[in-house]
Amino acid sequence: MRYISLYLIGLIFGTGISVSGMANPAKVLNFFDVAGTWDPSLAFVMGGAVIVTFLGYRFVLKRPMPMMEERFHLPTSRVIDTRLLGGSAVFGIGWGIAGFCPGGALPALGTGSLAVFIFVGAAIAGILLARTITAARTPRALTA
Repeated sequence: MRYISLYLIGLIFGTGISVSGMANPAKVLNFFDVAGTWDPSLAFVMGGAVIVTFLGYRFVLKRPMPMMEERFHLPTSRVIDTRLLGGSAVFGIGWGIAGFCPGGALPALGTGSLAVFIFVGAAIAGILLARTITAARTPRALTA
């Protein structure tokens, strides 16, 4: 049942990304082109997502526990540090250059576009690189 739920959630997300046009990098890039072919529709998509998330969290977090997990997995840190700022900057720069965010790129894989596959490959490489750097920087516990 869990996998069916995950599939349906992904299907709904992917359909929303596709219907809204956010799988098209030109639509995203035109949002950033305020001096040229500016397209404000991304602001409406993001606004709709914020409203749904705001209401959804209020509804779901009233439950004592999730339906298919032992507990809610929510962020506990409220620290704004260099990792958060750096990651946000890399995400934003990549989104502005490529026109894809990772969530929007996955449904766009269905288009078969080489650019999407290159982007997703680069995103995976970046994730692996970040994990490698984090693991190298994390002090290891001494064993006796």
